[in-house]
Amino acid sequence: MSTEQDTPENVTETEELETTAVPELESEVSMAQLQEQLAQTEAKAQENWDKMLRMQAEMENLKRRTQKDLDDARKYAVERFAKELIAVADSLELGLQAITGDSAEVQKFREGSELTLKQFAAAFSKAHIDVVDPVNQPFNPEHHQAMAMQPSAEVEPNTVLTVFQKGYLLHGRLLRPAMVIVAKAVE
Repeated sequence: MSTEQDTPENVTETEELETTAVPELESEVSMAQLQEQLAQTEAKAQENWDKMLRMQAEMENLKRRTQKDLDDARKYAVERFAKELIAVADSLELGLQAITGDSAEVQKFREGSELTLKQFAAAFSKAHIDVVDPVNQPFNPEHHQAMAMQPSAEVEPNTVLTVFQKGYLLHGRLLRPAMVIVAKAVE
């Protein structure tokens, strides 16, 4: 005797099991079907493997780009500040050029200004800010801005004759071009 009573629910489940029981011959899947399923599964696995490899390569590229961006941010973080200091250094140089006279006070002022300019140069050097002062060098449009052309028989054409304003580079990146007069051939 069964401990469970034959309720309509139990009877229905039993009948379903008996009717869905398939003879062994019908439940066997042919070898060709199994091989087809295996091939499909292997193709799907290969596709997923390829996706994973592409994703991994993309992540490596993202990591490299992010690292480069961080390095550049550190390297060029002082760019705006450096431009402001360059303007101050320019003013100091112009003031030094304007100092005239031989009195003791004027000489002390000149000496103090020269020392201040040396400190600027040392600070620029530490921050990897290089001066572009291209007198007697070939004109380079990437680092120089030509203000005028002047005929000259003494130097070759496209040579910088005069520098109005020095240029500056930060880690090789142009902060400000040098403003120059360039030689041209005498007619």
